Amino acid sequence: MSESTTWLTQESFDRLKAEHDHLTGEGRTAIARRIEAAREEGDLKENGGYHAAREEQARQEARIRQLEQILREAEVGQAPPDDGVVEPGMVVEANVGGEDMTFLLGSREVAGDTDLEVYSASSPLGKAIVGHKTGDTVSYKAPSGVSIDVKIGKVTPFYP
Repeated sequence: MSESTTWLTQESFDRLKAEHDHLTGEGRTAIARRIEAAREEGDLKENGGYHAAREEQARQEARIRQLEQILREAEVGQAPPDDGVVEPGMVVEANVGGEDMTFLLGSREVAGDTDLEVYSASSPLGKAIVGHKTGDTVSYKAPSGVSIDVKIGKVTPFYP
């Protein structure tokens, strides 16, 4: 897996694809109608509805680009094996710098509506723990330059 690859379950991929399809179809049509209706109200300089609709359109187009990148670079598959080895798609319980944490190593897109914190496999923490297993102690340099010890506890596959 390259650093730009996002691991997704089939369920997550399908959910993101459905969102993309909606935004590029019905979503674009709806926002175009709102912009046109606001434009017909007259002076665009002082038309709050027009500007709000244009801002919403910009956010929607940014989300479409984000989804396209995620879907293009996604590696879709089953959850990784329950072998205690840290890799994308695993929930990790660890002591990080003296603080007990539980997080998903992967993508916010995979986590969906869960309350789990998410760390990317390409983050400093992610890079330090990928490939290690339950019981290992590793360290990494935080962006501030401080070295942080990580004691890996339980490692289990994430099931949305």
